[in-house]
Amino acid sequence: MTLMMSIKIDESWGKFLTKEFDSEYFKNLISFVKEDYSKTTCYPKGSQIFNAFDSCPVNNLKVVIIGQDPYHGDNQANGLCFSVNKGISHPPSLINIFKEIEADLGHKFKHKNGDLSKWAKQGVMLLNATLTVKKGLPGSHQNKGWEIFTDKVIEIISNETNNTVFLLWGSFAKKKIKLIDTGKHKILESGHPSPLSANRGYWFGNKHFSKCNKYLESFKRNKIDWSL
Repeated sequence: MTLMMSIKIDESWGKFLTKEFDSEYFKNLISFVKEDYSKTTCYPKGSQIFNAFDSCPVNNLKVVIIGQDPYHGDNQANGLCFSVNKGISHPPSLINIFKEIEADLGHKFKHKNGDLSKWAKQGVMLLNATLTVKKGLPGSHQNKGWEIFTDKVIEIISNETNNTVFLLWGSFAKKKIKLIDTGKHKILESGHPSPLSANRGYWFGNKHFSKCNKYLESFKRNKIDWSL
């Protein structure tokens, strides 16, 4: 489905999101985004704003990871939460994610590959609550309508999929539990992987990646290969 700004979104999401796309708040949101992209540098690039959807069709979805904002530095954001383009140094939160995966599963990661597209293609929805940001200004596109849209997306995933694993890291993500049917999905909660939280002992040792795979395999679903 092609939207304003020539954004392509995977067709599997179309029937679930058409009502949102036609809503007044979403039209106002897109107008704001178009204007800001035309006047200043924003991330990710326009064709990647809906990358989380395009990379992970509804019928392939197994896991949801919820972030807050895209990275706001040069060439970092690629439309997948916590992910950066190849060749870009790993931000602190991503470093801690990789450290936990290594401790949990033994995978080692190359310093110049933080692109999580491989996860998305296996059914990991890497969803930021806000899908755009102005360069150098974290939170600059919050409270413009993105959170209304992505909350609806979480509700749709909860309603339309079964036995999905939701990884809720940090207080912001944990608040989304109210949108999820906890009777039919698996919720894994921990502190955020940012250094502030991780260094206080709220992140390391959560073993979310092996726990996620164990849950998926219990329903005879293919586990996620967390290596890159």
